Amino acid sequence: MGDILVVDDEQAIRESISMFLSEKGHRVHTAGTVAASLTAFESLKPCVVILDIRLPDGSGLDALAEMRSVHPLSKIIMITAFQDMETTIEAMKRGAYDYIHKPLDADELEKTTADAVESFHEDFRAMEKDHGRPSPADSGIVGKSRAMKDIYKMIGMVCQNRAAVLITGETGTGKELAARRIHLSSPFCKKPFVTFDCSAVVDTLLESELFGHAKGAFTGAVSSRPGKIELAGDGTLFLDEIGELPLNLQGKLLGFLERKQYMRVGGETLQQSRCRVIAATNRDLAKMVREKTFRSDLYYRLKVVTILMPPLRQRLSDIDDLTAHFIRKAAHDLGVKQMTLQEGALERLKRHPWTGNVRELENIIVAAAVRSRGSMIHLDTLESILSLYPVETEGLVQDRSLAGVETRHIFNILESVKWNRTRAAEILKISLPTLRKKILKYHLSPPEK
Repeated sequence: MGDILVVDDEQAIRESISMFLSEKGHRVHTAGTVAASLTAFESLKPCVVILDIRLPDGSGLDALAEMRSVHPLSKIIMITAFQDMETTIEAMKRGAYDYIHKPLDADELEKTTADAVESFHEDFRAMEKDHGRPSPADSGIVGKSRAMKDIYKMIGMVCQNRAAVLITGETGTGKELAARRIHLSSPFCKKPFVTFDCSAVVDTLLESELFGHAKGAFTGAVSSRPGKIELAGDGTLFLDEIGELPLNLQGKLLGFLERKQYMRVGGETLQQSRCRVIAATNRDLAKMVREKTFRSDLYYRLKVVTILMPPLRQRLSDIDDLTAHFIRKAAHDLGVKQMTLQEGALERLKRHPWTGNVRELENIIVAAAVRSRGSMIHLDTLESILSLYPVETEGLVQDRSLAGVETRHIFNILESVKWNRTRAAEILKISLPTLRKKILKYHLSPPEK
């Protein structure tokens, strides 16, 4: 038995399914829209979701993808009155556990639900035994902003296959966390997740580290050694800083991506691998292609599926959840039951430029937690730490004049309320016409997504 969420826009159907499953011993919750279902799903993390395809505020297929990205263990059973092949295939591709049609057959509903609950518990027990693998809930991706919801949807769409993925974004935006979430949400989540930093190994050893080498391949190769591709097995190989990979190895990586075959350095036998490749970079690969420092064929092979991790300054509304997450983590590491922020601290954090993005926020919270003598992180402690961080963006020193400070503050407030000008004016305690004038004066506009 377990929690079951029933999502359908028809109240009669919700009530009948709820009564039927409650009699079978399940704890049943209901929702009538996509928005309500996602809110309930995040709080309940149910064993099973019975989800209608067509809902008044969106498609159940989109809700399916987002649910799978938030809590991949949950089993999603899709229901619909329309029996078309393409929708069924799409639902299963997006990770649906099963697909049943209206009018619902009681026996089919009971059996499918019971099987889904049992499958959930089996997966949960298997995950608990796998101590070496972090749970999806601990993967570190936090946020409810529109930008992050788009990321969750992309992860939900790509996690079910082995297509190569390119994750781009500034340093500290969480590219590796996104790669891990894709892996953890995939059918091969129990297989290895192997990380290879292309910038951390000297050029002469890169090929050997990536593809492995045979005994006697070079001086010091006293025995054969597997490379990262081989170690990844049927799992995921995460290539961080792919833009640092030398041109000669870019060609060999492209060959592997196309044929799933490679040869160890000094070897004579072709090796096979089914590992998925996820690459990440904070560099402009398109510019590197124009400058002929990155192969165009590898670039286009990787960018078929691209995920852009947004900088923290474009999702300031997530600072509340991110800060709470990092405070809980810091408190656990310090052996403290609970820590809180002094009033006004969150507003101060939202005024910071965050050139180091989420990683910088975590470092600041940890530093503040360590310096705090009690369970409260004080505003002056945060101020002293924030003052140590440079006020620069992309190498350009920010304007510290009164107008410059006002520009950044207004922009940050607009971002935090998703550019709701009425709400921003209330927070800033100015009239809406005044806010409009300042937006025009400072040439402010929402950042490109």
